[in-house]
Amino acid sequence: MPHRLIGCTLQVRLTHRVVEIFHDHQRVASHVRRSQRSGHVTINDHMPKAHQRYANTTPANLIGRATQIGPNAAILVERMMRDRPHPEQGYRSAMGILSLAPRYGSQRLDAACERALTINAVTYSSVASILKSGLDRERPQAEHAAPTPAHTNIRGRSYYQ
Repeated sequence: MPHRLIGCTLQVRLTHRVVEIFHDHQRVASHVRRSQRSGHVTINDHMPKAHQRYANTTPANLIGRATQIGPNAAILVERMMRDRPHPEQGYRSAMGILSLAPRYGSQRLDAACERALTINAVTYSSVASILKSGLDRERPQAEHAAPTPAHTNIRGRSYYQ
């Protein structure tokens, strides 16, 4: 049923092969009936534009859009979809990440994605928090291993020969 007719009174004609929908005695939709007992048929033209964009989304499409932002954004979006049982479960998070680009710019968003990947925080909320707090502008501090102080408890190299 076309989305513009939600809430309207409609007439439906079902035949063995066809489903027809009428509004004010005018046919507004028609499609071949599914042979399976349960399920539904979705026709993209009947959806609102925003739903059409979402329905036509693919992992390759999202990763391609993230690649235009930067390599780290692409890796993060790819991991979001790979780490979920079904890639579609990562679509909303990935779209959220991509929606941050107009506000913060591609460079900052890619830097935030890099930082999120470094700390293994592959979520929309982590990237948004990094951007909000400005951590994307700071370089991560390298962890330096402090040299072990000399004391009598440490065996020397000769001990192991």
